[in-house]
Amino acid sequence: MNYEKKPLSAGLYFVSTPIGAARDITLRALDILASADVIAAEDTRTIRHLMEIHGIALEGRPLVAYHDHNGAERRPRLMRYLAEGKSVAYASEAGTPLVADPGFALGRAAIEAGMPVFAAPGPSAVLAALTVSGLPTDRFLFAGFAPTGKGQRVKTLKELAQVPATVVLYESPKRVHKLLVDLVQCFGEDRQAVVCRELTKRFEETVRGSLKELAEAFAGRSVKGEVVVLVDRLSDQAVQTETLEEALRSAMKTMSVKDAAALVSQSFSQPKRVVYQMALKLSADQRD
Repeated sequence: MNYEKKPLSAGLYFVSTPIGAARDITLRALDILASADVIAAEDTRTIRHLMEIHGIALEGRPLVAYHDHNGAERRPRLMRYLAEGKSVAYASEAGTPLVADPGFALGRAAIEAGMPVFAAPGPSAVLAALTVSGLPTDRFLFAGFAPTGKGQRVKTLKELAQVPATVVLYESPKRVHKLLVDLVQCFGEDRQAVVCRELTKRFEETVRGSLKELAEAFAGRSVKGEVVVLVDRLSDQAVQTETLEEALRSAMKTMSVKDAAALVSQSFSQPKRVVYQMALKLSADQRD
């Protein structure tokens, strides 16, 4: 028995759960699961199995399924428990709650009602993938799942291609090759990237290379398990003048020349003086 059962303060507790290896759960997470008055979970079967592995009995406590399809129906019930002064633990199916997870609306409702909200941090597929990727981690953008429709997906990826940060995406194993093909189109075939599959599990795999190489490697391949795709940031040298000018024109529609230049300079990690001079020229051209 590696947990301590003790009374919890009233409030909503977001509990991170393993993305694969059951032993990755934290001792504090076990304490909360053992002590909370109410357990809510994206998948009650998964949390029940995890609790059984670690010897935590439900002991008649309410176990509430809370997911995308029943959130609006179940949220009032969980809010009533909180209003009664109970401690409610919410666990996503795997990883950190609220990261590509239905718990967001529950957290917002609790905050708006003035209820205490706590986090029991732990496993995260995003951070695990960044750790093993070898790509820059000082600045990254988690973009969740790309849209499934071709047109909207390409539009979204083109916007992400200009972000000066490592881009992290989740993807279904059935669509990972299509995503890589679209990434080649939107980011360029030479951009470095990584595909992580089944992190922390028995058949964990990390494949690194250019987007073109990865698209070729996954062509016609049957893929199983959870997938995280990471793409390197746009290098300073790769920021084209046209890209900066387009961003400046858009920003100057609602901002002064100075403020627009400052925003674009920061967004693309470009020298302020260079971007400001570019903005002055564009402004002058527009007046002419």
